[in-house]
Amino acid sequence: MSVSQNAIAYVRSNRERFLNELKELVAIPSISTLDENKSDVQRAAEWVAAQLRSIGMDRVQIMPTALHPVVYGEWLGAGKSAPTVMIYGHYDVQPVDPIELWSTDPFKSEVRGDYLFGRGGSDMKGQVVASIKAVEAIMKSDGKLPVNVKWLVEGEEEIGSEHLGDFIKANKKLLAADYCLNPDAGMIASDKPTITTGLRGLAYFELRVFGPDKDLHSGLFGGTIHNPAQALAELIAGMHDKNGKITLPGFYDKVRKLSKKEHEDFKRLPVKDKDLIKMTGVPALWGEPQFIPAERTGARPTLEVNGLLSGFTGQGSKTVLPAWAMAKISCRLVPDQNPEEVEKQFRAYLKKNAPKTIKWELKNLHNAGAALTATDSAGVKALAQALETVWGKRPYFKREGGSIGSVVLLQKYVGADSILTGFGLPDDNVHSPNERMHLPTWYKGIEALTHFFYNF
Repeated sequence: MSVSQNAIAYVRSNRERFLNELKELVAIPSISTLDENKSDVQRAAEWVAAQLRSIGMDRVQIMPTALHPVVYGEWLGAGKSAPTVMIYGHYDVQPVDPIELWSTDPFKSEVRGDYLFGRGGSDMKGQVVASIKAVEAIMKSDGKLPVNVKWLVEGEEEIGSEHLGDFIKANKKLLAADYCLNPDAGMIASDKPTITTGLRGLAYFELRVFGPDKDLHSGLFGGTIHNPAQALAELIAGMHDKNGKITLPGFYDKVRKLSKKEHEDFKRLPVKDKDLIKMTGVPALWGEPQFIPAERTGARPTLEVNGLLSGFTGQGSKTVLPAWAMAKISCRLVPDQNPEEVEKQFRAYLKKNAPKTIKWELKNLHNAGAALTATDSAGVKALAQALETVWGKRPYFKREGGSIGSVVLLQKYVGADSILTGFGLPDDNVHSPNERMHLPTWYKGIEALTHFFYNF
């Protein structure tokens, strides 16, 4: 079905109202992690539900979880032969601290120049409203959608989607869909439309090394008792070889090799070595030399030390030989790695390399699977065509180094791959003071999503 020009005209003629409605949602302080904002989180859910009803969605419900509710809605008027697209979003936001660094009230929704400033404007209330308005434009122009749609808008993404898994498992039949449109990713730049085709998984550990049963005098016992801090440092140092390759036994056994096309897509990304050096302030980049940086962060697994603690760390000096040492260690995983298998590999490394002079304890604190959507899938093709229509150029395909819980959960329990995009930009100050949304990009994003539904 070709795109309805009436729908695009509707988007363009209603920009001011769309912006005002986005400002309404941004003005609700729906901070999911703070108890004092629980009623505001509920109010944001009610705002989203009211919007879905107003654009003609059916069966709109605010469905409870163990904490914050999920907003569900559907329109299945395209019939059983048409595909069904799940539209994912979240209406909760991060806290605003430190408040003194904001140049405006974080919940005032102030427009300055080409930007709307406010907490959640980019992450991801702007993306939720863009999705709603694209569907509204089609419904108000044509009276029907070219595909069936379902909505899943949660209120716990900023606290790890803690109860979303239970909700999806309990409602698998209700949520059945062919694809999930998830605009919670973003663009490389305002002139570079982007589709994210992969997310890495996560296995997060706490490793503790124990020596004596109490802190000891380093002068009396040093050289005779193996220092747990030293033993931990030696174990960590051995987890990579000189080229940055991880040494856990079997760690790479299931890592997929990149195809020639995937390699070309990574090479096409406009992020260069010098950009990363400037962005991070490091003297030079590090990692497996046979892969470019975009591949190292998007398609290769990693093992990182997230924190270290041992002994005396206060002001001045205290000559102790510590009784224990601890490290927080995370592994970012790629398809087809399994967090449980990685834990076994980690334990095998420790059993082989830990000296008999210490004891160790490994805790698995968090797991998340990796996700990958083929660039030649129907959903990705439809979105790529939509972005190219609006921006006038082929979109960039990238893989994110991080994780989004809903993507893996929907793939696991509903069987729906996620098409990840979004219209936030790297300098939107997401999770930071002065969060903002670039409005020209946002307006183009609404048009692109409108095209997507027709293309699909």
